Parts: sequence; C-alpha cells; structure tokens
Amino acid sequence: MPVPDVTAGNTAKAAGTPAWARKSTLVLLVAALALAVFGTTTQTWITVSLDPDQVGQAGSAQTALQVQGSKAATTVTALALVALAGGLAAAIAGRIARWIITAIIVLASAGIVAAAATVLADPLSAAQGSIAAATGVTGSSAEVGVTAFPAIAVVVGVLLALGALLIIPAGRYWKSRTKYDARTTGSAPAAGPVDEIDSWDRLSRGDDPT
Repeated sequence: MPVPDVTAGNTAKAAGTPAWARKSTLVLLVAALALAVFGTTTQTWITVSLDPDQVGQAGSAQTALQVQGSKAATTVTALALVALAGGLAAAIAGRIARWIITAIIVLASAGIVAAAATVLADPLSAAQGSIAAATGVTGSSAEVGVTAFPAIAVVVGVLLALGALLIIPAGRYWKSRTKYDARTTGSAPAAGPVDEIDSWDRLSRGDDPT
C-alpha cells in the first residue's frame, strides 16, 4: 500500500496559503486592533463643564473636567487586554482551542462595542464617577461633550470581532501545533516559507529550523 507523501502535501499547503490566512498576519492584525482599542481608553472620551457652585462647594477652581475612556468605560480596558491575550494565544493553539479563543475574542469585542456605545448614548451617566470625585456631589447634572474616541472604539471593536472570525477559516492552512493535532509523527518538517511563529514552534519541539 503506497504511503502518502505528507511532506509534499504540507509543502503544497504552505505554498497555497493566501496572504490573509497567514498566521503571522492574523495574529498581528488582532493584536494591533486590540491595542488600538486599549489606546482609545487612554484618551479623553468625555468633556464636562462643571457647575461653578458645585465646584465651589468642593473647594476647587476646576470648572472643566476631562474623563478618560478608562474611567468612562472601565470594562473596555480589561476586554481589550483579554482580546490581545487571545490573539497571541491563537498563534500556538490547536484546532479546538482556536475555536474557543475565537469565541472569547468575539465576546470581548461585543463587550467593547456595547460599553463604548453606552457612553455615546448616555455620556452624563458615564461621567458621574469622575464628576463625583471632582465635586464631592453624586447625581450632579452638567454639560457634557463626547469626543470621537468612543465611536472609534466601537468601529475598532467591530473590526476586532471580524478579524477574530477569520481565525477559523485561516486555521485550515496552519500547520498542526500540538501532538494531539498532528496526523503523523516523525515526518520531515514541511518545506516552503517559514515565518517567525513557525520557527519558534519548531524550536520549542526541539527542531532546528536552520
């Protein structure tokens, strides 16, 4: 019975990998989008014009308040870090684990979009914590303005979910990463282009990619 040429199959598979399905491309895409969401939370999301009477009660000369995204929507920061960790983990995960990781990133993205959209819908409520800290008064009414960063977080959150969903079809082109996914053992390493992630995985298995 003829033995299938696994090496040749892997070579053809690597050579036929579309650019969008390359592991390094998708991992970098998800990581960049997650970092972009995280970056928006370091910027001002809400500007608040405080009531001078309330500011006087607090004994402060500050009448304008800038609320960062990390304070207006605290969950966005945490969810962005979850998505970042998930994207990096997908690089070394097996087939089943990639499905789980993709679900986690999509859920994190949905949470990011929901939290940022809530700020856009009701910025005064989102700023109440910062207003109370500045004036010592809770439930205050004030003039608020919203910057572009919550909307940017919504857009990037949607793109992050779409990028995560690409992991599933792209995973068909990725070589097996664990002994549980491998169809054969002791076969020669696949020929073709090898990216940095492939080299690292082969080193972790004791192979010398050079």
